[in-house]
Amino acid sequence: MITIKDVEHVALLARLELTDEEKQMFAKQLNAILEYAQMLNELNTDDIPPTAHVLPLKNVWREDEVGEHLPPEEVLANAPETEGQFFKVPRIV
Repeated sequence: MITIKDVEHVALLARLELTDEEKQMFAKQLNAILEYAQMLNELNTDDIPPTAHVLPLKNVWREDEVGEHLPPEEVLANAPETEGQFFKVPRIV
C-alpha cells in the first residue's frame, strides 16, 4: 500500500513540489497500479517458459565486407582538431 509519506519521499527524490491534492491523487493512482499488478500474481504461469522479449526477434547483422573507404585526409578535413590520422578530442578523466 502506497502512503502519502511514500509519495512525499518519491517527490523529494525527484525534486517535485506537490500539493496535498496531488499527493492524494498520486497515492490513489499508484495503489491502483499495484492492485492491478497483484492480479497478475493470480495467473498460473507454471507451463510458460521465460522470455526476454514477447516477439521472436533476432539481431540481424550484415556481413562485413571489404570495400572502398574514404582517405583519412578527406575524413579529417572538417575536424576541429586532428593528431596524425586521428580525431583529437578533449581528455575525459
